Amino acid sequence: MIQHRTVFWISLFLIVLGVFVLAIGLNPPAQTAPVPESIPDINVYFSPKGGCTDAIINELKQAKESIFVQAYSFTSEPIAQALTDAHKRGVKVEIILDKGQRTAKYTQANVVAQTGIPTYIDRKHAIAHNKIMIIDSKVIITGSFNFSKSAEEKNAENLLIIKDQPELVKQYIDNYAKHKLHSESF
Repeated sequence: MIQHRTVFWISLFLIVLGVFVLAIGLNPPAQTAPVPESIPDINVYFSPKGGCTDAIINELKQAKESIFVQAYSFTSEPIAQALTDAHKRGVKVEIILDKGQRTAKYTQANVVAQTGIPTYIDRKHAIAHNKIMIIDSKVIITGSFNFSKSAEEKNAENLLIIKDQPELVKQYIDNYAKHKLHSESF
């Protein structure tokens, strides 16, 4: 009798264990996806009157080390003032502009160049149509948004502020350096 009970309990245990193993095999424990080292911080703005200029100025005010700018149209007085203020705080500021900014009405190129900000003209291309700022090798500002009053008040444009993307920042810095090599002083 003891042998039959023992065989019964061992058999029952093996059946339950088999069902349990089978259940786990069909439904393995949930695994969590690896968490990226940093989650990108991306903000988008639209014009007209969507706060693009204010968003740019806010980022420029936070700059501590460097600001590299590539611009097609540069007529925004508030952005020029924020760049000048950053330069006065000791932030390294450099600007590459389209050749049209040499003669453009309302250009801020003269204003920033007169404050000592190194300002360059990219004449190599039919149009140097970039609209980019790279701040402290950490923040990218880009999009169709020209750094102009019209872009903020009249045009339908977009602006992205991208943070926490070191590989992307590196690509933008490399592109900036490439354009600076063939640009001339303003």
